[in-house]
Amino acid sequence: MTTAPVNIHATAIVVGKTGLLFMGPSGWGKSMLAFACLTEAKRIGIDAALVADDQVLISARDTIAIATCPPSIQGLIELRGTGIVRLPFIQEAPMHYAVLPGHVSGEDRVPPEGETTVVSQGITLPVIRLLANVPLPLAVLIAKAPEIGR
Repeated sequence: MTTAPVNIHATAIVVGKTGLLFMGPSGWGKSMLAFACLTEAKRIGIDAALVADDQVLISARDTIAIATCPPSIQGLIELRGTGIVRLPFIQEAPMHYAVLPGHVSGEDRVPPEGETTVVSQGITLPVIRLLANVPLPLAVLIAKAPEIGR
């Protein structure tokens, strides 16, 4: 069973066969972090592609979250301060993790194990927290979830 797609504010990429959905407030750096992950993956020889930036159409196919892109913005990503650039993209991909902003200090500095988030009604993904200014975001994500990129 497939649910109707819902347009959410996020950036979706695939690294290897792992879908990463960057979610968070405007200005957090979702697009730049996703771009850094794509660039880092290519540099180390892992296939990676953009699915959608800014607007992600998310639906459920059986129990799997599927991300697609509105046709008018396919292959486009906004790199704040640089502008909009064109990247290799894929039409759709399953999403495996939600990447959310980490907290530098305070009680949430070490997020709880097994954290999940509701992406859309009936769609929940496991969470990996990531700081916006981390120099090698893909390395951090792989440290937390070694299956990324395989």
